[in-house]
Order: sequence, then structure tokens, then C-alpha cells
Amino acid sequence: APPTTADLEYVVIAGGGGGGTNSNSGGGGAGGYLSSSIASVSSGSTFTVTVGAGGGVGSNSNGSNGSNSSIAGSSISTITATGGGGGSKQGGTAGSGGSGGGGAYDTTGGDGTSGQGFDGGDGVASGDYPGGGGGGAGEAGNTDGSGTGGDGKVSKITGTAIARAGGGSGGVSGGGTVRAAGDGGGGTGAEGNNTAPVAATVNTGGGGAGGAADTAGLPGAAGTVIFAYDSGSFSG
Repeated sequence: APPTTADLEYVVIAGGGGGGTNSNSGGGGAGGYLSSSIASVSSGSTFTVTVGAGGGVGSNSNGSNGSNSSIAGSSISTITATGGGGGSKQGGTAGSGGSGGGGAYDTTGGDGTSGQGFDGGDGVASGDYPGGGGGGAGEAGNTDGSGTGGDGKVSKITGTAIARAGGGSGGVSGGGTVRAAGDGGGGTGAEGNNTAPVAATVNTGGGGAGGAADTAGLPGAAGTVIFAYDSGSFSG
């Protein structure tokens, strides 16, 4: 006979924050990252799964925060990963969230959420004036150098080691050095009006790329919810 209960592993990642838009803006913070298991799930149990969208971008604006992802059900306390913080525009404010958004070259990064992600990096008002990198699930923005996105976390829940929830990198002045996004799907920030930003990888919860000069930043990536179990089946 099939088992009547089973442990259910999960990874829940919220949507990443959008990058800031205008001169040397911050990268978006990764969506919050949660992984654990639900013990002794009974056969026939039902759950409501919400996958958060990535945060958007506007004209001359801070990036928007990503949306939350969650698992809810009558037999569990709701599991909620918090959307990533948006990157700051010049003179703006970086968002706090699952991981914090990066500051513009003249502002500070936002705060991450303990147990879900890390802080965004501050911008630097010298050199090629990089916006701060968005925080990732595994480290803060700017950990690997000014303007770099924080790395995400690696999971083998699908059977293959995959990094998700990396922070977006900040934009830099024309002629400057493009900063690396965080491992795990973060977007790569622009270089002046010369090098276009690169989008965050879909369904990783990666933070969006920061803009530069007249080049707009890019939205954060949507999150994901992944389950793994030993035997049985799902429907939904």
C-alpha cells in the first residue's frame, strides 16, 4: 500500500526587486529564499502555492520590490518568502526585502531579511561611480567588489545543483567596468549608454539590473516554489 504520510521538502523563492532607473543606479535585491521540509504530510492534503512576480522598473525611479511567494494550507503555518528590495535611483532609496536592493552611486543599500537574504551594497561616488549591488540569498551586495550582486544559494532539490536568488549588479559610468551579477540569476547592470543591461534569469528570484546614464534598469525575475518527496504524486 502507498504510504499515508510523507515528508515534503521545499524551496520557496520570492520575486526579485527591480533595478533602479537613471544615472548609475543600484541592482535589485534577490527574492527571499527559504528551504526546509514539512514533516508527515497526510495523503490528500492540499496546499495553496503563490509564486511572486519580479519587481518592475519605471522612468527615473527606484525599482519596485518583488512580490512574496508562499505555501499555505490548513495543516501548516504559512511559509512566506519576502520579495526582494528594489534598487535605488540617483538620490533615491533602495528597498528592503528578502534581500536588500543596492544603493545608487550616491545612496546606501537596503536591508535584507534575516534567514532569507542579505543587505544590498552601497554605491560609490568615485572612480566609475558604480551603483551598489543587490543582496543575494548567500551574501550581501558588493561582497565581490563594488557594484557586484550578492551570490545566491545552491540547491539540489531537483537532482541537479542549481544556484538561485542572486542579486543584480549596479550600473556604472560610460567607459567603466561592467560589474558582475550575483550567481543565481541576477541581472547585470548597464555601462553608461554603451553596454545594455542583461535581464535576470526567469524563475530564479534574481534581482534586476541597475541602469546607467540614460539606460533604464531592468525588472527582477519571478520567484519559484519547488517540492520534492520520496513517493506518491501531486495534482494541481
